[in-house]
Formats: sequence, structure tokens, C-alpha cells
Amino acid sequence: MEKPVENYWNLRLTELEGVLEKNNFTVYRAETKEDAAALVRDRILPEIQPKSVSFGGSMTFLATGLYDSLRSAEQMEVIDTFDRSVPAEEFAERRRRALLSDLFFTGTNAVTETGLLVNLDMIGNRIGGLTFGPKHVVVLVGRNKVVPDVEEAMARIKNFVAPANAMRLDMKTPCVKTGYCEDCNSPSRICNTWTITEKSFPKGRVRIVLINEDLGL
Repeated sequence: MEKPVENYWNLRLTELEGVLEKNNFTVYRAETKEDAAALVRDRILPEIQPKSVSFGGSMTFLATGLYDSLRSAEQMEVIDTFDRSVPAEEFAERRRRALLSDLFFTGTNAVTETGLLVNLDMIGNRIGGLTFGPKHVVVLVGRNKVVPDVEEAMARIKNFVAPANAMRLDMKTPCVKTGYCEDCNSPSRICNTWTITEKSFPKGRVRIVLINEDLGL
């Protein structure tokens, strides 16, 4: 058999797709990050026709190249929450405005085989957009985010995702030095708010793109 890993994940993602759809998510499939970007541009954007778009912090979103292509879009307002060149007050204001956008892009820290999205945030703008505010949400999910259950999701996030993200962001937290969650009291702590999204409400508000590649942390 050619590409056994991709075939293995195709089986897993097909099963997951059905579970997520039972939880009222609209689900799409893509083999690569390039396919995911094309799917968003050619199918999802025409379906939604947003007048404004924004995003929560997501390495997967950046990897697709959608950030660069959306920034140059003329037919919609782009609330850029990645542009660190603006003053801190403006940056924070953009994050608040993003919660009222027509379309919000984000990733997820984990998705369980029972069809739940599990996330842990520092500030909460990412999970805030996922939970309430934007009219539509697109969650881009690499296959490496799939775990059996909520317990495994939380363990993955605490023991890998959070320390790795703290390192990526050059945070001054104990886990940057040890590689392990220390349940710290650091002012730079990035582990502050958990969310478990069991279902999309209203039905179809949250669209999930399952990508048959390892993407993000």
C-alpha cells in the first residue's frame, strides 16, 4: 500500500468527521494545508460571504497561507490581530473587535474522538471567538490534534502544547526551562482558561476543516 500513514489517518478522520457532524459542526476534509486553503477560498468564503474577518492565534492558520491571502482581500474588512507593529492599546482593541467579526479563524489544541474541541488560553480571545461573538467560525485542525478523550486532551495540552507554546513565544515561565507544566504562578502564565466545546450552537456556526497533515502544536 502506498502512503500507509495517510491512509491510516484517512480512516481515522472519516470516523471523526461523522462524530463531529453529529455534534452539529459542519465538517470539511483536506489532504494538505494547501488543499485546506483552497477549500476556504473556493468554498467556505463564497458560502459565508463575510464583510469582516479576523483570527485567533493559530500556527495551523498561518501554515495554510490564508493569513497572507486574506490580508490582501479587498472585498472584506480584515481585523489583523497578528500585526505586532501597532501600539499595545490598538493591538488589544483589535482583539476585542475580532469578536464581532462575521468570520473568525482559529485552531484547536485538541479534538477528541468523541467530537469535542478542547482548548486552553492565556488571554481568552481565541476561545472567546470560538464560543460567542463572530457569526461564523472556521477551525483548522491538523491530524496531530486528535486524541481519544478529554483526559488525554488535557494531558496533551498541559504536558506538550503549553510548554512548547511558551517556548515559541519566549515567555518567562518555569516550563520554558523544564519542559514540563509546573502549574506556575508566573505573571507570564499562558494557562488560564479552559473550554470544552461539545456542540456547535447554532448548528453549523462552527465549521471544522480536518487536515490530513501534522500542523501546529
